[in-house]
Amino acid sequence: MNDNLHQLRCFGCGARIAGPDALPNFRCAQCGDLFEVEYPGWTLRQGTNRPNPGALKWLWRERRCSSEALDQSGVWRFRELLPILENYGNAITLREGNTPLYALTRAARVLGIDQLFAKHQGMNPTGSFKDTGMTAALSVAKERGFEWVACASTGNTSAAMAAYAARAGLRSLVLIPEGKIAWGKLSQAMDYGAVTCQLKTDFDGCVKVLAEIVREEPIYLLNSVNPYRLEGQKTPAFEIAEALEWTVPDHLIVPGGNLANSSALGKGFRELRELGLVARMPRISVIQAEGANPLVRSFATSHGSELEPVEAHTRASAIRIGNPASWRKAVRVIQDTDGWCLDVTETEIAIAKAELGAEGLGCEPASAVTLAGLKKLRADGKVASGETVVLVLTGHTLKDADYTIDFHRGTLLKEEEIAGHETEVDGLRRNAFAVDASPAAVLAAMKGNAG
Repeated sequence: MNDNLHQLRCFGCGARIAGPDALPNFRCAQCGDLFEVEYPGWTLRQGTNRPNPGALKWLWRERRCSSEALDQSGVWRFRELLPILENYGNAITLREGNTPLYALTRAARVLGIDQLFAKHQGMNPTGSFKDTGMTAALSVAKERGFEWVACASTGNTSAAMAAYAARAGLRSLVLIPEGKIAWGKLSQAMDYGAVTCQLKTDFDGCVKVLAEIVREEPIYLLNSVNPYRLEGQKTPAFEIAEALEWTVPDHLIVPGGNLANSSALGKGFRELRELGLVARMPRISVIQAEGANPLVRSFATSHGSELEPVEAHTRASAIRIGNPASWRKAVRVIQDTDGWCLDVTETEIAIAKAELGAEGLGCEPASAVTLAGLKKLRADGKVASGETVVLVLTGHTLKDADYTIDFHRGTLLKEEEIAGHETEVDGLRRNAFAVDASPAAVLAAMKGNAG
């Protein structure tokens, strides 16, 4: 059983409500802003009643050797820091989390950085970081007796929600923008039994339709506006700190789509610091695609105080979002940690993705904005050679296989996009050849690719 009480606090006006009484769309009735989960009991604990950091670190590491499903989850093994269920026996898990932190040796050498890592969230059960949030939020839905769950999605959310709903015995509804989703992701939602509806609109239009549906029917909303999603998505911060022996990196770089992930990771590191588990927070920066950069524009025009939605255009479908729901939370994280927000071009994304692939670490295009952004930050002198940097890779390379194939076949980028990057692009995509069916032709291709 879980004896800790939590509540929901409006990020905008500070209004508080008990968790079970949240509004269907998780928007504050007073100001319309989003909620976040807080644990007032933590601040009330003093002396011997306050969590012992050393004991928690030992407990969490020991659980990795346990055969219990809850302990094998990289989310629920940290359950002392997400007391959102009345009974942890109600948790729905696919043994998500515990994802690897890879050293990027080639990129580190090229950029002149001593310590460069990739936290690969694409190694989750359905292939993206969304699993860590979905195990938390869908467990809440199951415990509260919902029969249907729903989301609007550009792909990864739908795959995660459908999988966890199937595991829990719930029905799921997915709204997707027609023709604007990677089919590998949609196939997952279909495979897990979700009712999928393609709407003649963009992602933000799907969100609007879904908001009306959940107001009319007892359907639990599982988009990132759901604050319990962020509780699960904060746990990679715990894993990163644990992997670095309870220090934190100097920089954490995160892709920027709907902006819940940067918000969640910031919350995770903040809670670790408040509870005495780490001494400080990392600098957190958010990278967006140039054609889907409303947060970048917000910082440029109003220092993050206002956001004007944009019509999003990028091949990195996971971050093709023009009106991000969690932008205010992301602004706070960036400002509180002295991070940066910048955008990168389609060509820079494609090059960075291929460079990560050359390290044996495939990822979906949206993940590669982190390396592309780091290259810009390093060139601007905002990252020093002796600092430790962690890139968050949010999705698996098979999430958008067509993108990778098109790049290496030379059909992804237009000539005007490649201009100025010819050497980089040619050096990365020279491994796909159409040759005659003879040993001599194959050997010639091999020699042509040597170096």
